[in-house]
Order: sequence, then structure tokens, then C-alpha cells
Amino acid sequence: MSSVTSDEKQPSESSVAVGELPYDVALEKSGVDPRKVLRKLDWRLLPFVSLLYLLSFLDRTNIGNAKVAGLAADLHLTGLQYNLCSAIFFIPYCFFEVPSNLAMKIMKPSRWIPIIMFCWGAVMVSMAFVKNFGGLITARVFLGMTEAGLFPGVTFYLCIWYPRAAQAQRVGLFLSAATVAGAFGGLLAFAIEKMDGIGGLRGWSWIFLLEGLLTAIVAVISYFAMYDYPENATFLTDAERTWLIETLRKDNTNLSKNFKWKFLRQALADVHSYLLVGIYLFLLIPTYAFALFLPTIINGLGFSSSNAQLLSIPPYVVGGISTIVIGILSDRLRMRGPFILGGLVSALIGYVVLYATKSPGAGYAGTVLAALGLFPSVACILAWAGGNIGGEVKRGVVIAMVIGFGNLGGVASSFIYRPQDSPRYHPGHGTDIGCLCISILLCVITMYEFHRQNIKKAAQRERDGITEDQTSDFVDMGDASPLYRYTL
Repeated sequence: MSSVTSDEKQPSESSVAVGELPYDVALEKSGVDPRKVLRKLDWRLLPFVSLLYLLSFLDRTNIGNAKVAGLAADLHLTGLQYNLCSAIFFIPYCFFEVPSNLAMKIMKPSRWIPIIMFCWGAVMVSMAFVKNFGGLITARVFLGMTEAGLFPGVTFYLCIWYPRAAQAQRVGLFLSAATVAGAFGGLLAFAIEKMDGIGGLRGWSWIFLLEGLLTAIVAVISYFAMYDYPENATFLTDAERTWLIETLRKDNTNLSKNFKWKFLRQALADVHSYLLVGIYLFLLIPTYAFALFLPTIINGLGFSSSNAQLLSIPPYVVGGISTIVIGILSDRLRMRGPFILGGLVSALIGYVVLYATKSPGAGYAGTVLAALGLFPSVACILAWAGGNIGGEVKRGVVIAMVIGFGNLGGVASSFIYRPQDSPRYHPGHGTDIGCLCISILLCVITMYEFHRQNIKKAAQRERDGITEDQTSDFVDMGDASPLYRYTL
């Protein structure tokens, strides 16, 4: 939803055609077709960043496929050692995300992202040769450190390029790479597992080795293929570039894009940051549990290990399709909270089914329902965070906070599905149900808070006679500016 100056000057929700962005009429009369510009951005940016995230998600979660392929048995992992190896990744991953986004702002995306990507590809290759628990857990620590910057970095990157009313479907398309990674990872693991014994390596070693090499190769390509900022978009004409820069400026009420430490303090002191963190944290616990343990859960339903790898594909396909569809609808209606709420309820129903049923078919249907709700909710909450935080530096910090602190949920996720709870996994499913209920409550509170703030700002604009000509008076206020309107 674009920023506004007064209720009289803002198009009402119903006055803007569905699927259209409320672009400035004068800019459209300049001869620039907004849809053509967005299509150019889509073709130039989305496929590549989606590939980067696909590899990132594949590399962080393939330990689940490796476990089914014999990793735990070969490394003689006992008790909670596998869970520790899964969990330890998220600790450095969380704490390096805010510094990474600040580093990207200083170094430029086309330099920072390829560097960290090449490093985590090298770590992934090294995981193919670990011999014991100590080697595996050390590799997972370094994987978390090196991979930390990709997800928040690319989310921030997309929010820099796209107007707020166009972000959800783009973030959704980008995040659908995670569902592709889940489906592709299961299929790839099924195929690579057949290489067991070649070169003296077990099948799980080949999973790490080949996927790590692919990541390193793509990192080298990305150094030459990535664009930095709209101001440097050589694939746009001069008129299109001018239109995009001006649209982004007006969309953010001309808020500051400069680096100032006070913007970091604003991010840390804003209660909205922590509401968004809370929703994301309690959403990610079931989401990461799904990614890390889906083959194990399906295996526990009574399916063989090989079939469990293959049966992990359809839930991810459903999750990917729903992520794209919900992203498009969210942008067209210019709403985030209701779609997040709907996804959370769908996931809740899925986990209730998994908890309650003994039937393999019904349990498998529960995994599909969970995927249907989890993945689009993740995309919408990130678009909500990116679109409701004003000022480029503050937005980058808050996105990193949401993703960073939220990913601490991955630590909990790694321990809620324990071997001794097989095959029903009631403690794990029960934990996911509780987390989704908390996330639903926080989502309702956040929607109410944003609505309350919009009413308060409208009253302030009317009382003080504030107009869009005064944007320079509020340039350092971020989304606290009375000219900045929150998306519900």
C-alpha cells in the first residue's frame, strides 16, 4: 500500500482497480508503462535470486535427507546428537544476520552475496568428508555463519527494487524456491543416494559434495550477474529508471536512504519490530520442523525410507503453488495480515490431523495442509515487515531482526521430533500446534496496532494540516512519519 498524505488525497481501497498499483498519474503520462518496468525487474532479478535461495535452503536442510540416507548410522550419532547438529546451525545464523545486512549496504549486493555464497558452498563440500559427531557439528557452525546473510540480504534487496504494493508476490515467488528446494532435494537425494560406494563415499557424502559444488559454481556466476540498485539498472531505459526511482521515493515518502546509526536505534526501539519477530519466530518453529523432519515424519507414518524421500515432494509442490497464488492475491488486495492468518489456520489444521490420526493416508494429508499454510505465511510476513518499515537502513535492520531472531525457532525445531517419540511424534506435533496458536494471536494484535496507528496518523495530518509537500520535515522519522501509512 503506498504512502499517503491525507485521506482526501489517498485513493480509497476500492477506488484502485484490483491488481493495479496506485502510481502517480503524471508519471504514467510520461510514456512509461509500470507493468512493463515491473516485468523487466521480474525477469532480471527474480529468477537469479530465487536460484540463490533455492541453493541456500537446499544446503541448510539436506541434512534431513542425509540422515535418512545413513548419515546418523555411519557417524554413530546417538541420543540427541543429530538434533544438536541440526540446531547448532541456527545460532550463528541468527546472530550474523543484522551485521550481514549492514555489510551488504556498505559493500553492495553484487559483492557481498557472492562472497558469502562461495564460502558456504566450500563448507558444504567439507561436510562430505566428516567422520564423526565433532566434525559434523563444527561444519554446521560454519555453515550457519556463512549462510546467514543470504536470506535477509535478498529479502532486503527485493524491497529496495519494488514498490510496497508489488512486494508480496515477488517475495512469494522468491520464497517458493524453498518449496522447490524441498521437492527437488527429496528427488535429488533419492537419485544421489544411488551413488553410494562410488569413489569410496557413502550416498549421504555425495549429497553434500555435489550440492556444495553447485553452490560454489553459482556463486562465481552471481558475482558477474547481479545488479546492485535501481540507480544502476542498465537494463532499464532512462525514462523507466527515472520512473522507478521516483515511484520508490514517493512510495517511501522520501525517507532517508543514508546510513545513520540512529536508524539502527529506531529499529531496535520500535515495538512493531518485536511484534513481527514474534509472529515469525512462532511460525518458523513448525516451518523448520517441517523442512528438517518431513522425511522422518513420513517414514514414521509407515512408508519406507526411499518412498519417504519421494513422498516429501508433493507437500512442497503444494506449498510452492500456494505461496505464489497467495502472494499475488495479497498484492492485489494490498493486505498482508488476513492472508498470514489464513495460512496459520491451515497449518494448524494440518498439525492437528497429524496429531490425532493413526491412518498413514490422513497423516500424509496433514503434511499437505501444513505446507499449504506454512510457506505462504512466511512470504507474507516478510513482505509485511519490508513494507511497513520506513527508511532504507531501518528496513534492512528490521528485516534482519525478523529473520535473525525468528530463525532461533530453528533451534527449538531441531529438538521437538525425537527418535523415542516415533512413530506418532505427539510432542513434536503438539509443540507445533501451540506455536501456531501463539502466532495467530500475535498476528491479530499486530493488525489491530497498524490499524490504530493509521487512524492516529490520519487525525494528526488533518489536525496539523500536513501535506506531501512537507516530506523533507520527516525524512529521518522512518515509518513514524505522519505521511507513512501501514499496510494491514
